[in-house]
Amino acid sequence: MQVVVANTFYRLSYLHILIVDSCHYLCLLIRKKTQIMYTINVYFNFMGNTEEAMNFYKSVFGGEFTGLSRFKDLPGSEKIPAHEQNKIMHITLTTKNGTNIMATDFLESMEQKFEPGNGVNLCIQAESEEEVDKLFKDLSKGGKVDMPLNKTFWGAYFGMCRDKFGVNWMINFTYPQNQ
Repeated sequence: MQVVVANTFYRLSYLHILIVDSCHYLCLLIRKKTQIMYTINVYFNFMGNTEEAMNFYKSVFGGEFTGLSRFKDLPGSEKIPAHEQNKIMHITLTTKNGTNIMATDFLESMEQKFEPGNGVNLCIQAESEEEVDKLFKDLSKGGKVDMPLNKTFWGAYFGMCRDKFGVNWMINFTYPQNQ
């Protein structure tokens, strides 16, 4: 694996992930002998203002919202307090160059708190369950499992962990839709 850090004035090919830190891009170029590349996207956590933040990012980067779910749309949402029902469970902004910026609202009712370090996740879109299993095992070794791997209601195999260096990872394989 080759990791390259470049300032915002340079455009490197392959994959760009915006990390809110001194206006730098963390560019990950992941190569395997077979030349398969995972897709890695940034995933932000906000304390109740995701909609405002994502509209701001849309005004800056352009693009379209390609996915939006509110907590009121979840199975079991009747357990979520009324004032949090309309908060964002998941949103994806796909920019003009194809970069996905994703985000969610932390909910006070779930005792989620925004703290330095938990505002950004890197989300890997894997190509199979087996790939998810391997990546999850490797990334969580010596770290912490935040959400064990599981089949989800949104049609994916998904888990969350923090690696031994404190980086938050979301690893996802979306099942093909029956057509």
